[in-house]
Amino acid sequence: MKVLVVGNGGREHALAWKLLQSKQIEQVICVPGNGGTATMSSCRNLLLAVDDFEGISQFAKQEGISLVVVGPEVPLARGISDYLQNSDLRVFGPSKAGAQIEASKTWAKTLMQEAKIPTAHATVFTQATAAKSYVKEHGAPIVVKADGLAAGKGVTVAQTVDEAIAAIEAIFEGQFGSAGNFVVIEECLKGQEVSVLALTDGLTIRPLLPAQDHKRIGEGDTGENTGGMGAYAPAPIATPELMERVQKDVLEKAITALRNREIDYRGVLYAGLMITPDGNFKVLEFNCRFGDPETQVILPLLETPLEELLLACVEQRLAAMPPITWKPGAAATVVAASGGYPGVYENGMVITGIPEAEASGAIVFHAGTKLEGQQLLTNGGRVLNVTGTGENFEQALAQAYAGIERIHFEGIYYRRDIGHRVKAFRNG
Repeated sequence: MKVLVVGNGGREHALAWKLLQSKQIEQVICVPGNGGTATMSSCRNLLLAVDDFEGISQFAKQEGISLVVVGPEVPLARGISDYLQNSDLRVFGPSKAGAQIEASKTWAKTLMQEAKIPTAHATVFTQATAAKSYVKEHGAPIVVKADGLAAGKGVTVAQTVDEAIAAIEAIFEGQFGSAGNFVVIEECLKGQEVSVLALTDGLTIRPLLPAQDHKRIGEGDTGENTGGMGAYAPAPIATPELMERVQKDVLEKAITALRNREIDYRGVLYAGLMITPDGNFKVLEFNCRFGDPETQVILPLLETPLEELLLACVEQRLAAMPPITWKPGAAATVVAASGGYPGVYENGMVITGIPEAEASGAIVFHAGTKLEGQQLLTNGGRVLNVTGTGENFEQALAQAYAGIERIHFEGIYYRRDIGHRVKAFRNG
């Protein structure tokens, strides 16, 4: 079978890489793909935009595509699944109505409150003056969120009132486009964040391995938020007992609430959780797609063929599937970013050392790269994800860092403390 993967990041490279491990997959086409997917065996890029629904549909029908897998949230929020399904194509990814769970934080918060899913207390504002008054009254720390999609950068965990007010002003001044029509101000929860990605066919929902990422640009979890600077799985803080509670109190309640709204949700439901020091949890947010960089550590540990799980979701027969099986051990990934990210950075830097990194045992997933002739160049803020696996976290992290140390491009930046929480957890 042929599979079309929509997107051009590390997540999409990891999806294509995993799909091609199956004997059932003849070819993967990535739209538009990146420098890594351009050079993988049995994989090719198609230079269409992710929101060119008509072009993607026409190509998929002409090429006999068996399954379309949508990576990013933006085309999902714009209705790519609805469009392609109307063209009689099988699509893994929720409808536009379902994607609201990520595209609108106010919509998601209302759904959580109605479903009695544990979540942080929040208030929604449509005017900056009222939002600022609320912050001055309640003080800091406090969380300020742009309502809509903001590429993972629309959330400010403000440690001072002045920082919160600056975040409110940035949102209402249009820094995040239409995501700034509303501001959500939320209580600041303390603890550790965990990403629980689950596959669902709208009736049954099954979690994947819990992962933990590092959102801040700086070591020690300091500095600005990013799309993610590294991750590892399975996150030990998400114990089997806690995951049972997440299944019952978050995942199943969410799918029931979506059905009650007559939304047929088939795809990934990704719950971002805060695990509090007392062992309880609250949902910070939901996402409607595979996480990035969490996917790059979950898929290397997956034993069940990925296409079997995705097709079971699309065909609404997930309940009949055997339990998902996993390789023992752990995986960790470190993100190599362009100098200046998440602010201003330059593209077009020559990348070297990837063959040497892969020879050391690491898996290199491309994110912001492009191939020009025989040269691989940087083409984004987050450039590469260097993933290691092993019998334990120490081995996985050592392999990832041994790999990334072999890679070079002008301005390369990566955090050298990925996994510091898991080390503290294991030692404490």
